Amino acid sequence: MQDNAFVAIDVETANCWLASICQIGLAAVMGDDDSEIVSTYVNPETDFDPYNIHIHGIDESVVADAPCLPDAWDWLGDQLADRIVVSHTAFDRVAISQACERYRLPPIPCRWLDSACVARRAWSQFAYRGYGLANLASFLGIPMTRHHDAGSDAWVAAQIMQKAIEHTGLSASDWLKRVRGPLKPRTRRPATTQSRANKVGNPDGPLAGEVVVFTGALATGRDHAASLAIEAGCDVHANVTKATTVLVVGIQDPSRLVGYDKSSKHRRAEELVAQGHPIRIVCEQDLERLIADAQAEESE
Repeated sequence: MQDNAFVAIDVETANCWLASICQIGLAAVMGDDDSEIVSTYVNPETDFDPYNIHIHGIDESVVADAPCLPDAWDWLGDQLADRIVVSHTAFDRVAISQACERYRLPPIPCRWLDSACVARRAWSQFAYRGYGLANLASFLGIPMTRHHDAGSDAWVAAQIMQKAIEHTGLSASDWLKRVRGPLKPRTRRPATTQSRANKVGNPDGPLAGEVVVFTGALATGRDHAASLAIEAGCDVHANVTKATTVLVVGIQDPSRLVGYDKSSKHRRAEELVAQGHPIRIVCEQDLERLIADAQAEESE
């Protein structure tokens, strides 16, 4: 296998549960400038959130005749097995992992590589902010014609990876090792202004740079979840702002929603996403898996 051969993946989900995959896109790169793009809709066998439908345009009618993930698993395994698999941030990796557990499917043997982690090390100005897919595409001159289409976004992730390889001279195989190192060797994270309600994450954690906000009640307790996130490198903020990268949605108390079906933080996050800010809205279980996977990858 060539050192620069890899396949990029992107998934879209029906709701904030990452296992609710409704589309998978792949962009295979064989070490040159050519990439082969394939995608498939997936029936997630769960409800679609109107917000997700608004983002990617996929609803129950689109996936009515699409295969469920177990029916597409052999195809996906053929595409990913024994290859370097690139995803932009760890969320697509966690989505595949969560869906695998949901259906009790065998894991696909592959080596995962986070193109956001690559970009944060390849271009110092994106070490702690601005490393969302759309912003990097704009900076690197990569056309992004169908954002939130899994095939198109997988292609953009592949292009970002190729740009980083060209910029640094490190191969895709080299990057498997480099992403486990610090963002900026022998440097400290720049100081930021923090309110008393905000907490700064471990600068050496694998998720350094992520900004997490919680809404609703969590099964393990918010303090415990915040501690795990901070140790993994995430800043934990009290409110959703343009700096937020992850909103974790717990169980909502209807009496506090004042007639809405979502909390004010949840609604604010959706507003910011609609404006182009790269905020991921996930459930508590997905955050736990994201942290566990990031820490496990760092220790390999």
